[in-house]
Amino acid sequence: MNNSSQRILITGVAGFLGSHLAEKLSEKNHQVVGVDNMVGGYRDNIPKNIKFFEFDCCDLDKMNKAMKNIDVVYHCAATAHEGLSVFSPFEITKNNYLASVSVFTAAISNKVKRIIFCSSMARYGEQKTPFTENMIPKPMDPYAISKVAAEDVLINLCELNKIEWVIAVPHNIIGPRQIYDDPFRNVVSIMINRMLQNKAPIIYGDGNQKRCFSYIDDCISCLLPMLNQKDLNRQIINIGPDEEFVTINKVAEICSNLTGSNLKPIFKKDRPREVKHATCSADKARKLLNYKTSTDLKTGISKTFDYIKKRGVRKFNYYINLEIKNELTPETWLKKEI
Repeated sequence: MNNSSQRILITGVAGFLGSHLAEKLSEKNHQVVGVDNMVGGYRDNIPKNIKFFEFDCCDLDKMNKAMKNIDVVYHCAATAHEGLSVFSPFEITKNNYLASVSVFTAAISNKVKRIIFCSSMARYGEQKTPFTENMIPKPMDPYAISKVAAEDVLINLCELNKIEWVIAVPHNIIGPRQIYDDPFRNVVSIMINRMLQNKAPIIYGDGNQKRCFSYIDDCISCLLPMLNQKDLNRQIINIGPDEEFVTINKVAEICSNLTGSNLKPIFKKDRPREVKHATCSADKARKLLNYKTSTDLKTGISKTFDYIKKRGVRKFNYYINLEIKNELTPETWLKKEI
């Protein structure tokens, strides 16, 4: 694959990851086509100089039309709600698995050259950290299961039809344009949005869950070479840092210091199926992509804070219905307390 201008389709282009990717690829003079259903994204995220289609990825007919003359696909769209998937498994599975099958089907039918699929660290489940790409996936919730199933379909169809594929595994991305009025995901943005409204951060469990957080620019720096780099075909690659493996309590402390809030966290019972310790090894990304973390955790959270403060706090939008309501369902979701 060469480095000349290519026609690239990006799903989830109004979302966090997709909008940044579309912007960078447009700057490199590629022709970008974007698709989004506008359920979990912001319209002002969409770059002005791309061709935009508003429809759901599950609509195969419309996906086929949008896919005409496309060279490479970045499938970024997802309902990335790991915890919520335990209580809304139908919606989460439909929006991740079936939508992915639709995208892959249209891409292969239109003979694209390569498909880059943004999967999830959730694929690894509860295993020894740091997670490495050679680990057998052990998904622990419907969201993770849907992502692993989509990976399997991608590989199956691409191998049969001789289409190049790459699976990127980002994790816990933060930064400007992240959705911050979603009560079910994005812990950093939820905390900042609440604190700026003089509301204490909510933590599930004891707060000793540990994560590494990826700044958006560091993720994009890994996704861009996946467009053309020949030795990335048939590769699964973790993207994001493996430094600064911190607790959620530490994240709350950093957010509190930034916002000037002295509010103590409100601790709620554990969410079912939550992985306690999760981080990915970046060794493969360092080797194949020359990956290097450019933005540390505090700086990344600070830039996220600046974005939310400038854009303005928002009321949380409970736009996904709970399908299972019982004693295991977090009361913050049942009572819409976030």
